[in-house]
Amino acid sequence: MVQTPEKPATKLPPSHHEFAEVIHRLEAGGSMLPDTPENLMQIIGLYKAYAVPMDFYWRDLLYIAEREFLNPLPFFKYFLSQEYLDRHNHYAGDDADLRIWRGVATAHPELLAFMEKGETFKMPKLLHHLFHDRINMEFAEACMQAMLWHRHMYAPINQFDAYLDSDEYKANADRAIKAYFRGNPAMLALHKLFPEMFLEQCRQMSYYSNLGLFWEVMAPVFFEMSDIYDEGGFKGVPDAMNFLVNGIFAIAGRPIYHHVYIRGECYEIIPKSKGFTWLYEAALPYVEAVFYRTAPFRGTKSYNAQANQVPADQKDFHYGILYADVFPVGTAGIPPTLLMQDMLHFLPPYLVDYYSKHCRGEEDMLIQLGVSFQRSMYNVTSAVIQALRTALLYPLDDPNPKHLQANREFFESQLNRFTRADYGIRDAARLRSIQSQDYR
Repeated sequence: MVQTPEKPATKLPPSHHEFAEVIHRLEAGGSMLPDTPENLMQIIGLYKAYAVPMDFYWRDLLYIAEREFLNPLPFFKYFLSQEYLDRHNHYAGDDADLRIWRGVATAHPELLAFMEKGETFKMPKLLHHLFHDRINMEFAEACMQAMLWHRHMYAPINQFDAYLDSDEYKANADRAIKAYFRGNPAMLALHKLFPEMFLEQCRQMSYYSNLGLFWEVMAPVFFEMSDIYDEGGFKGVPDAMNFLVNGIFAIAGRPIYHHVYIRGECYEIIPKSKGFTWLYEAALPYVEAVFYRTAPFRGTKSYNAQANQVPADQKDFHYGILYADVFPVGTAGIPPTLLMQDMLHFLPPYLVDYYSKHCRGEEDMLIQLGVSFQRSMYNVTSAVIQALRTALLYPLDDPNPKHLQANREFFESQLNRFTRADYGIRDAARLRSIQSQDYR
């Protein structure tokens, strides 16, 4: 059963918001997700299952951004080199810049084991690739493309997008483009005729790097949360959320950059010295673009303007995991089916046992996994909301009622994104669904 949320320890009258119980829970330092042992078990299990493929995602994103770059036929871009498998995560291992996870800095052992055998058996890497018996890197690229398409979020705080259009960026990119195609007169001539073509491709590579650097942080965060839970360290959902909040502030200043390596020389397309940071230039745009917005698959919504099925403004897009219908694909948000397939291989035993009791057969496990993932991402979103409230507004126990009212208005404005009637947003949002354990 869902536990009764704590009454807000404030000097304010009860909220009259549609999600008043959730507002009061946030005001009490909780999450949008109810605090139950079942919810805690599901979200931590999903963080673990997500972290293993994420360990591949971030490495391959950086490999593509730094090494493949403008390769016109990048057939082997998912064939991660040993150098990048051995690349030390900056937030794990003995030589970490800030040690978040107590585990190894190189690729996770479960990831390496899966890459060797997949769902079938040990065979050459090319055959695993052709049989699609591998990590679904296409999911990571779809997230990157969502961030690229929904540019200019959180401007002017987010300076990353503005820099991509600056003369300095264009000059840096031009040097890298000419160096990459040195000795290839046909491609250099094409670049001279259509300079914006390769420049736009370069911008996309910069977003590969952006997302790779973002996930390099999140993978050890999720691994550590799984270890803490296994040790009995988390007593409830708020503990898990607060771990994320503290992590956000601890790592907020991590540099976001884009370096390309061509014939042994490093080209700094976006230098670290520009001062772009993990929180403002990567984390917040990622949550906005991927959790909230993304875009509908073709065939699930009409793009005809007269049909009025797709919002006119990108800021009103609502096709991310927070709105996803994980049962029939296509009603509102789009479930991350490729990621769900990846996570299926790395579920902790306690979550497999849980699904075996609640699933309608083995085929239903992906659906249940998707629902649990939805719960876990509402908790991550809650951490972002609480972190923004901490940075921009007032403590939850502030004695000034005006400050508490400002906090409440902030929480209500965040939850208003799930109550709008236009474009079916209220019906699509899963905030109401996750309040019950019967949502499965």
